[in-house]
Amino acid sequence: MADSTHTVTNQAPPLVGYDVYTADRALTEAVERHVAPELRDVAHEELSALGQTAGSAQAQEWGTQANENPPKLRTHDRYGNRIDEVDFHPAWHRLLGHGVSSGLVNAWNRPAGHVRRAAGFLVWTQAEAGHGCPLSMTHASVPVLRTDPALAAEWEPRLTSTVYEQGLRPAAEKAGSLFGMGMTEKQGGSDVRANTTRAEPLAADGEYVLTGHKWFCSAPMSDGFLVLAQTAGGLTCFLVPRILEDGKRNVFRIQRLKDKLGNRSNASSEVEFEGTWARRVGDEGRGVRTIIEMVAATRLDCVLGSAALMRQAVAQAVHHSAYRSAFGGLLIDKPLMRNVLADLALESEAATTLGLRLAAADDAGERAFLRLAVPAAKYWVTKRCTPVVAEALECLGGNGYVEESGMPRLLRESPLNSIWEGSGNVQALDVLRALQREPEALNAFLKEVGTARGADHRLDAAIKNLLTELADLEGIEARARRLVERMALVLQGSLLVRWAPPEVADAFCASRLGGDWGAALGTLPHSLDLASVVERARAVV
Repeated sequence: MADSTHTVTNQAPPLVGYDVYTADRALTEAVERHVAPELRDVAHEELSALGQTAGSAQAQEWGTQANENPPKLRTHDRYGNRIDEVDFHPAWHRLLGHGVSSGLVNAWNRPAGHVRRAAGFLVWTQAEAGHGCPLSMTHASVPVLRTDPALAAEWEPRLTSTVYEQGLRPAAEKAGSLFGMGMTEKQGGSDVRANTTRAEPLAADGEYVLTGHKWFCSAPMSDGFLVLAQTAGGLTCFLVPRILEDGKRNVFRIQRLKDKLGNRSNASSEVEFEGTWARRVGDEGRGVRTIIEMVAATRLDCVLGSAALMRQAVAQAVHHSAYRSAFGGLLIDKPLMRNVLADLALESEAATTLGLRLAAADDAGERAFLRLAVPAAKYWVTKRCTPVVAEALECLGGNGYVEESGMPRLLRESPLNSIWEGSGNVQALDVLRALQREPEALNAFLKEVGTARGADHRLDAAIKNLLTELADLEGIEARARRLVERMALVLQGSLLVRWAPPEVADAFCASRLGGDWGAALGTLPHSLDLASVVERARAVV
């Protein structure tokens, strides 16, 4: 006889077997908006294929396996030889391989490449976030290598390849390569000019040997790394290959892997250089200026990664609420829950819309606009990720606090993008630096937000207040976070007023710009069309 006490009722089915891309209206509309008409069918087709895989049971299982079986460091082989290898679960290689084959390491050599890649990165990150690190680093290394035409000619075809080849071999023998990065050191952290790693020149032009350490080195099983080291001319950028041309292993001592809060599938390491061969990239003393293009690209990926985490959390919360009954009806129909879901949806759509606008600016070469918009977006969107994911988890109640729901993994991942590639203070200070040194950047930013002037009185008032703040330089550093927050919100408001449905733009401007909002999510004005906002965010299976 069946045990009637174990009959399962009133549980939401898993959100699986759906197209992550086409289920996201904000994202599909952004691609439609920023991709030329003749390319839209191709873009939608490739992104839908990726979205179907991302929403499949198989990809979700890969994500679970990769995080439950984190990478392991093997410093020596069975005979005592130093090998410095990191072993990953097969699921990691499947995730990474699919990301590479889907073009997520190449935005540089195809039309509308940045928008198409950004949308794909946002979709595929929802399957699993950790493997996005080597995808991001590889993609972002291309503009740095282009400062040296010889290096670019050698490495770029492999870095932008759609072929994933694991294992350590000479890069020339591989159809595709991955890159990592090592900048920060124990004594300096974000202050990379305090680095102590030394670079001594060899007889051959551009060749050096490095001695020192890196406190955070990403993706240590990559084929090459961009690092910073001190030369006689100052801080300089270098390319460090794992395997030398003659097949010998470069000196790359992995001392340990970081035991991180989240991002468990990904290996972050501490490495030591001791007579490590390197090739200079750019001129001596211009390391920060050389590598800054990589930093800008990875910062945009932090925005996209946070937007992806928020989108997946919101999709799970709305999906659960659409099936779960309580107090006489479905949760999604309860006014208070609807308010929470709508508030979450606003954050998600604003982040997605901003991230794709930045990618489109990359395609268009809008460097002045990006100079301010990227650090402002990186500051704000990544800061919003944790409260959004935490509130979405609460929508699932106790079910959301259980590992099987997938929500705890999203929550552990949520603070990461705010820390990597420069924490909040670093981003805020970078905005101040641009405001003080690059007036064309502010002009481009104000031109962008001004495009929507006159469309919403709350946005107009926010732009006016922002101009007042920008005109007052007294105590500017101490209030930098407040200023950058306002810049990001005004920019998001401007984009939503222009491109989002009226109910979304109205709710965003009323709450984020008009001040009709509480200190917690779920405190939107009750008079807004919240049902339409929630329905727009729903991922229908």
